[in-house]
Amino acid sequence: MGDPIQRFEDLLVYKKAFLLQQKLFEESKSLPREEHYSLTDQILHSSRSIGANVAEAWKKRRYRAHFVAKLSDTDMELGETEHWLHTAMANDYLSVESHDGYIEEYAEVGRLLGSMMNRPAPWLLNPQNTSSDS
Repeated sequence: MGDPIQRFEDLLVYKKAFLLQQKLFEESKSLPREEHYSLTDQILHSSRSIGANVAEAWKKRRYRAHFVAKLSDTDMELGETEHWLHTAMANDYLSVESHDGYIEEYAEVGRLLGSMMNRPAPWLLNPQNTSSDS
């Protein structure tokens, strides 16, 4: 078995989300200048929020409800990022091949998130604590 997960940076879902964020940052440099304050900002914001929300979820793992809610927020940002990628492709700013590659990679992040939301106990500090109160 691998090393135990000590930090959010050790999570596979975080590593994949961070890598995709960086790929999109590079891709965004080729978007038209007139899209800088609209589409480009939207793609960058939502893609960066995925990893940031995973990090926040990790810090909220004392309570199942808080942890799962933050992962749900993460999944929402993932969906928003996919929407903006569809928009970029529809406007010929992103090739079909690039678009499809990103969508497949985000699908993998989504599967990892879904697994964590459906079975959060292994990630929780106190798996028996299902309360959201302190």
